[in-house]
Amino acid sequence: MTLPPFDLHRPQSLEEATELADLYGEDAVFYCGGTELLLLLKLGFASFGHLIDLKGVEELGGVRTDDGALVIGAAVTHREIEHSDLVRERLPALARMERRVANLRVREVGTLGGNICFSDPHSDPATFLLVVDAEVEHRRGGEVARRTPISDFVVGPYQTSLGEGEVLTSLRIPELPRGASVAHAKFAFHERPTATVACLVRVADGEVVEARVAVGSVGARPVRAAAAERVLNGAPAEEIDSGVLAEAGERAAEAAAPVDDSTGSAEYKAQLVRVLVERTFREAVA
Repeated sequence: MTLPPFDLHRPQSLEEATELADLYGEDAVFYCGGTELLLLLKLGFASFGHLIDLKGVEELGGVRTDDGALVIGAAVTHREIEHSDLVRERLPALARMERRVANLRVREVGTLGGNICFSDPHSDPATFLLVVDAEVEHRRGGEVARRTPISDFVVGPYQTSLGEGEVLTSLRIPELPRGASVAHAKFAFHERPTATVACLVRVADGEVVEARVAVGSVGARPVRAAAAERVLNGAPAEEIDSGVLAEAGERAAEAAAPVDDSTGSAEYKAQLVRVLVERTFREAVA
């Protein structure tokens, strides 16, 4: 497989990137790591005459805090997040999740922003970001940035709410509530997730006072399982009834609306969700 010919552009600012996108229109595409895009080009599933490389845009890099939130630049690679001292200090569960994304080659090159913009239904990070109430910041060059909850940003398979010419600039993860912990688990074939589940649990006085459950990789898009969360809220943190966990798993499987595809049948995926909900809930409580 060989890449079709294209012109490569390396803007140094978001304003320059936007100008290039406006100039070349539908024949241009933004990319950063390129792990998904270049594969599509090689396979002949997409064709663009102009590739706009965003790695040189300074504002898309770095990991920092802002008003209590953990802010990750869109061009930060999975590997950088995995090894970031700030991420390990503020949200170690994120570093652990990133450590299991695809393989080392992909993590070295692929970026968190690119992963979210590609909106592959089989994505590890989107499920995790959903359970921690992450926001996406995006803008066109010369315009004021917009912030969108990750739940509204990922709208379907390979579809996001990005406006024409907009670039995802960063992802913002609010500080976890006191007493909260996050666990993430997945089941994968050949590095491609078949089911991903993330669970946030906040415990006070021996009781679960807040539970969040997100499920991805089984349906069209990652979702929060509100019915499962209601089942878990108020449950004792220790010696929780197995029937409660089974009910939460069932409600989460229903919310995820699994579909048949090359990674498994809908019923098989539903069973994976049931198992992973219990596993992540127990891990988060522990």
